[in-house]
Amino acid sequence: MNKLLAALVATLFAGATFAASHAGAPMAAASGAKPAASAEKKDSMKADAKTEKKAETKAEKKADKMEKKAEKAEAKAEKAEAKASAAKADASKAKAEAKAEKKADAASAKK
Repeated sequence: MNKLLAALVATLFAGATFAASHAGAPMAAASGAKPAASAEKKDSMKADAKTEKKAETKAEKKADKMEKKAEKAEAKAEKAEAKASAAKADASKAKAEAKAEKKADAASAKK
């Protein structure tokens, strides 16, 4: 009976050791090997990378949107400047016409 019990304990011990060595358990420190990263850590790293990628994409989209907005504002300012320049030219032309008309009136008044 003792032999049977000893064999059972030895089998359980060997099975547990084998399972631990094949289940990604940390290796003995004497071997100098580093333990493999756990699945949770890998998943966490993947999630962090995904989050970071999403944040970068969002930042790029926001920067593009702001750039387009700035370009629109610049185009609007250029258009307003052109409009002001045209108005100034029109005013200058009207002033010149008024001056010429005044001279013509003065000339006809002298006759």
